[in-house]
Amino acid sequence: MRHVIDQAAAWQRSGTRFAMATVVRTWGSSPHGPGASMLVSEEGRIVGSVSGGCVEAAVCAVAEEVLAGAAPTLERWGVGDEDAFAVGLTCGGTIEVLVREVGAGAPLGRLAADIAAGAPVALVTPVDGSGCLVVGGGTTTGSLGDPRADRAATLAAEGMLGCGASGLVTSGNGAIDDTSCAPERELLVQSFASRPRLLIFGAAEFARPLADIGAALGHRVTVCDARPAFAAAERFPGADDVVTERPDRWFRAHEDLVDTSTAVCVLTHDTRFDVPVLGLALRSRAGYVGAMGSRRTHEDRLGRLRKAGTTEAELARLRSPIGLDLGGRGPEETAVSILAEIVAVRRGGTALPLTLRTGPVHRA
Repeated sequence: MRHVIDQAAAWQRSGTRFAMATVVRTWGSSPHGPGASMLVSEEGRIVGSVSGGCVEAAVCAVAEEVLAGAAPTLERWGVGDEDAFAVGLTCGGTIEVLVREVGAGAPLGRLAADIAAGAPVALVTPVDGSGCLVVGGGTTTGSLGDPRADRAATLAAEGMLGCGASGLVTSGNGAIDDTSCAPERELLVQSFASRPRLLIFGAAEFARPLADIGAALGHRVTVCDARPAFAAAERFPGADDVVTERPDRWFRAHEDLVDTSTAVCVLTHDTRFDVPVLGLALRSRAGYVGAMGSRRTHEDRLGRLRKAGTTEAELARLRSPIGLDLGGRGPEETAVSILAEIVAVRRGGTALPLTLRTGPVHRA
């Protein structure tokens, strides 16, 4: 969604008219959840996706009608529809999509800037398509045409943004705030939470594709190494920060940035560096902590961590040898195995082949 908003802001600056189609509800197997969007410009250019390719052609047709003057509309596609096979949604799911034109007054510039800065922010649009708000950081930009409606919508959006959720919410008429006295409205809230952090300690060759692919998956990437020759910014174009510092010193100074969405990958292969930072990481709120090395290295590392005071409960959090068993070789395939494990841990996946599982492919 970040690249979709960037493109929307660019089209708005250039005066290009476009419609935005956004998933508001899903049932059954659906490749994208609420908030996923695609843009259709007046020249027919397409950016983004709402279904992974299943119904995009049908969405484009609706977007063209909206750009020709039709009102914003909610459309539903699913396998139960008579035209299910015609639009291509045959995977067992149903999606509901809001299609509306985004006008020149929408505060997309602020939205894109906040997203780029990593600030939590939400785009709020009434289902009837009248106006929009950008909410985040205690401030609101834009309007729904009524200060009472703006206040009610802001409260609703802040609740959704607080848990990183996107979808429909009802505001006004006491639904959110008894003092709002605003008419009840159904709102689409698209939340953009802060990017999860990927902290890579050890700037060896394996760190380069890990930083690049991690960035492509939406992480804010920091690479840290005590050796200046390795911690060179030009070696890591995908990283947001490349730091020359002892890993444990950097971690202590920035531990307030670590939360449950943070992934810590220790690739140093040097006990002077990896044991101190692993001890800190295993006691932190980081949701994933992994270390590279052989099984022999792992057993030696466990002994050193125990001597350093790391508890058995903390050691149980350590994923070492790091990554999933993909049978891969080399830095790039190793990076894929590490990030696959991070995704599985973060999303609660089994890491099993889908052919060995039953039930929906896409989890609720």
